[in-house]
Amino acid sequence: MELYNGRPENIEGRLLREIRTYDYLDDLGIEYKRTDHEAAGTMEACNAIDAVLGVIICKNLFLCNRQKTSFYLLMMPGDKKFKTKELSAQINSARLSFADPEDMLKYLDIEPGAVSIMGLMNDTEHHVQLLIDEDVLKGEYLGCHPCVCTSSLKLRTDDVIRKFLPATGHDYRTVHLVGEE
Repeated sequence: MELYNGRPENIEGRLLREIRTYDYLDDLGIEYKRTDHEAAGTMEACNAIDAVLGVIICKNLFLCNRQKTSFYLLMMPGDKKFKTKELSAQINSARLSFADPEDMLKYLDIEPGAVSIMGLMNDTEHHVQLLIDEDVLKGEYLGCHPCVCTSSLKLRTDDVIRKFLPATGHDYRTVHLVGEE
């Protein structure tokens, strides 16, 4: 794996959703580093990607309430354990569960394995609420996918919060996840 500045020179064979992500970031003047890789199926593969980027890629979870009337994108450090009860209490939403892949595609134009904050650019009707663990906000950089699981990006956290999110029309809510047993 190599680390590149910005978008790929050759877009042949890349999905439109990935190219739209680069277009969106470039239009906003957001600088980013990129690496291309196989879909990471193991923690070892994820750690190798993190090492190339020099940042830990966030764990991104697409969640919903039982009625499927509220959808959430949760960004949290990859080393924290997710506890539904802990998050549910903070956002006053009982019975959170993982949303269906169909809803992920419908609202974020993302498929399982590629869940990313970048998908919010596709949620033009603001169906998805963004939740960010406070520890993610403490980092100078964050790592995420460009709406596909075969590339990863390194962006300044400040650019994501101050440029990307306002451009999408999304706000975020800070949550505190302990994630310990």
